[in-house]
Amino acid sequence: MAHDLRARDRRRRVRDRGQVAIEYLGFIPVLLLVTLAAVQLGLVAYTAEQAGTAARAGARSASLRQGAQPACSEAVSDWLSVSCPESFGGDAVTVTATIHIPSVIPGYDFGDASKTATMPLDH
Repeated sequence: MAHDLRARDRRRRVRDRGQVAIEYLGFIPVLLLVTLAAVQLGLVAYTAEQAGTAARAGARSASLRQGAQPACSEAVSDWLSVSCPESFGGDAVTVTATIHIPSVIPGYDFGDASKTATMPLDH
């Protein structure tokens, strides 16, 4: 009788371990989705920060009449592409840096991050 109880307990523990393994497998897609969302959020923030850096560098360079685009391109990471048109008005120059936000989620486009900086012209 005691032997039968121990055998039944052993079978129940083996079955429980199998159930736990299946539950973990069901949780993996949720964990992957949360991880992808966190990485994407980081990319959005990083791209916005890089756009601000590029705009300031471009405006500083344009205020010295050296052109904004080369300084903008040098200010951002190599794997990002930046566009920095400049506009002169009065005694100041304004540069808007635009960078396309990379996506780690297939088929989804997060658009562009744009930042603007204005500097006085150096006379």
